[in-house]
Amino acid sequence: MSDIDSTTLPAPHAPSTEPPARANRRSGGRERRDPKARVYGPAYITRAIPTYDVMGEENLQKIEATAERILCEIGIDVRDDDAALDLFRKSGARVDGMRVRLQPGQVHEILKTAPSSFVQHARNPAHNVLIGGTSVVFSPAYGSPFVMDLDKGRRYGTLEDFQNFIKLAYNSPWLHHSGGTVCEPTDVPVNKRHLDMVYSHMRYSDKAYMGSITSEQRAEDSIAMSRILFGEQFVDEHCVILGNVNVNSPLLWDGTMTKSARAYARANQAAIIVPFILGGAMGPVTNAGAIAQAHAETLFGCAITQLERPGAPVIYGNFLSSMSLRSGSPTFGTPEPAIGSMVVGQLARRAKLPLRCAGSFTTSKLPDAQAMEESVMSMLSAVHCGANFILHSAGFLDGLLSMSYEKFMLDADFCGALHSYLAGVVVDDNTLAMDAFREVTPGGHYLGSAHTMANYTTAFFDSSISDNTPFESWNESGKTDAATRANARWKQSLAEYEAPAIDAGVNEALCDFVARTKAAMPDQWY
Repeated sequence: MSDIDSTTLPAPHAPSTEPPARANRRSGGRERRDPKARVYGPAYITRAIPTYDVMGEENLQKIEATAERILCEIGIDVRDDDAALDLFRKSGARVDGMRVRLQPGQVHEILKTAPSSFVQHARNPAHNVLIGGTSVVFSPAYGSPFVMDLDKGRRYGTLEDFQNFIKLAYNSPWLHHSGGTVCEPTDVPVNKRHLDMVYSHMRYSDKAYMGSITSEQRAEDSIAMSRILFGEQFVDEHCVILGNVNVNSPLLWDGTMTKSARAYARANQAAIIVPFILGGAMGPVTNAGAIAQAHAETLFGCAITQLERPGAPVIYGNFLSSMSLRSGSPTFGTPEPAIGSMVVGQLARRAKLPLRCAGSFTTSKLPDAQAMEESVMSMLSAVHCGANFILHSAGFLDGLLSMSYEKFMLDADFCGALHSYLAGVVVDDNTLAMDAFREVTPGGHYLGSAHTMANYTTAFFDSSISDNTPFESWNESGKTDAATRANARWKQSLAEYEAPAIDAGVNEALCDFVARTKAAMPDQWY
């Protein structure tokens, strides 16, 4: 897969490559037509504001040099994956048992084949997403064992919950991606739930999606289902599925993850390489040291994909976090990881790799002020650092232990506001508004002017949850808070949901694959 040059980046409404004929070609207008009509957002954001570089060249070089020393002097262990060790050995790395030490400059040489940007295709081509360059893709939170809402409280997630969040993401104009394990469907056996999850993404949404990474076979199953949906040749030539693989920080890659990463790369699909650095536990308590460690671990994982299949798409991932050193509890949405993400963005751009970073992080147990304060801190760091794929954009609560229906709607609404924020300030004849200045006399008002009437539907972001009415109106209407309004919104969204059409033959083939694969193995619940 070749790099996409910045001069040929596909526009949000015109992806660069035509998808297979079997993909559903549902069309739909992009403008708000009436308050009750479905709102269609862009396929992804093309940022119109620059990234914010917080660190100078000298200090960036120090962090990169430290990461290089970790790779060359300390090394990284690869456990239970002899094939990965052989790939490194053949590349010229020093392999001693499961410890791999690279040669100076080797990781960057290996990564020269990795594309700086690529398109992930959706079964509806209107939802194809560009990952890299100036694009920004919002995706729901990922991996929570529990779900939560104001009505039923906190409980284990089910397949119904999983499908509900897919439907909510599909209905949201501000979420570009269907996500992956949006919550664990704990009512389905562990060894079979990946089949139901991938099928649910394919059936209840036509946006791009993620697959399983919890074993090499589950990754292969996810890719096999994608071949049924898109066609084998198309999948071999285009990215249609992502796999989010995690480092066992510090400095350990487990075979479960490396085998899954290699499975995705082997099929020309994209692995997201993500260390999880909990400062003071899985990495140094100091920000610079944690960033250097994460950089080394991420580059090493990205290199695995290129050794498996040069040119395979890969995403430089990062998950910096802090902890309460008094209690030992993880903390999320705090300022140190947020500013650390800004540096990570600079490192990813220097490595010429697409970036996944930050998200709507919080340790709050309710969709309250703490939740949104911490989430906004983290999300703003993601958009300013230049993240291209932002996992955990909606629903993250309770330190990622819980997926919240209300927080999902609050976060998605904030993602909508970020669409306007990232569009920057447009300067043209219309926005400079000389016609309005000529029409409105000094001391007058613009409310009824022709310029206002021509622009009022698109001038400002229109939140679907915020209450902007006078105090008296709010008081008489029940004095609801944002979480209560979000509760009503997710219920309304699910009531209005309509599944996108899918080819009957493709759907039958997917169902048959799921049924046969499940029947071939006994249930495992742990």
